Amino acid sequence: MARQLPLPLELRPALTREDFIVAPSNAAAVRFIDSWPHWPSRRGALFGPKGCGKSHLIEVWRAATGALHLRAEDLTPEWVLSAPPAAAIAIENIDSLSTAPTADRDVALLALFERPLGTLLFTGEGPPAGWPAATGDIRSRFAALLAIAMEPPGDALLGDLARKLFADRQLRAPDAVIARMLSALERTPAAVSAFVAAADAKALAERRPIGERLVLDLLDETERD
Repeated sequence: MARQLPLPLELRPALTREDFIVAPSNAAAVRFIDSWPHWPSRRGALFGPKGCGKSHLIEVWRAATGALHLRAEDLTPEWVLSAPPAAAIAIENIDSLSTAPTADRDVALLALFERPLGTLLFTGEGPPAGWPAATGDIRSRFAALLAIAMEPPGDALLGDLARKLFADRQLRAPDAVIARMLSALERTPAAVSAFVAAADAKALAERRPIGERLVLDLLDETERD
């Protein structure tokens, strides 16, 4: 069968509040974000496994607040000095640094914590009390954060996630396809996301619709690999 080279087109996932799939596993975090600006603390955290929706909720919060946004590894004292004193700031993946945190990183964080104005919202995989820190000051600040857990999603949410990911690509997958995917894949958002991307690429390369036959073929290929 002739194959079509998949073009590396930019995918723009839908990240508005209306696009977020609310389920028991994330409802507390959604209520927290929706309650802005009436938070009981100006320092908060969302934590949970990869793919549970933390980054999507950060985008929702940024749309509501105009918050500045950066990854933990990009935080430096120079960046803090350039940030407006009253800015809302979102810092993602605070516990996923490839190297141990440094004193310079903690000095920058402490300056953000001690601002009389502005709001901080962090994300991480584990609870903030366990986030790595180079200084006791930051370790205690992490432990004191208002922390909202996001649990691993169940099958219903994973199915809705798969439908959304296909819809982000202007594709519609039948319910039988979704069910077959979930019966074979690891029960994680990351696995569902990777499989949808692979199915999209295979359908384009082979000029086939995304149906149960294509999904079965892709699952067979995955198992052989």
